[in-house]
Amino acid sequence: MTRGFGPFGKIQEALKKAQEVRDGAQRLQKELEEMEIVGEAGNGLVKVTVNGNQEPLKVSLDPQILQESVDVVEDLLLTAMVNAYTQSAETMRKRMEELTGNISLPGLGLG
Repeated sequence: MTRGFGPFGKIQEALKKAQEVRDGAQRLQKELEEMEIVGEAGNGLVKVTVNGNQEPLKVSLDPQILQESVDVVEDLLLTAMVNAYTQSAETMRKRMEELTGNISLPGLGLG
């Protein structure tokens, strides 16, 4: 707790918390880039891997799926992509909430 500095102490505390959030956001960005999240379809016959920023990294097709029609393969590929994206977006959302959930900026009416 800051004493004797009035509103300047509150501003200093708010700036310190903002720096903590910035540092945490930089760490989180690196973690998200390094994550590998897999979306599957067709009982694992089609897999799409993305990172925590929803950037595609890899597509894996079981050779068995190639016996199916193009329409089936396209549908399964799209489903796997959506699953990977959804998982990645949810992971990002949760991690951002963890980062910012306890932030209170005193004196600014934001906490």
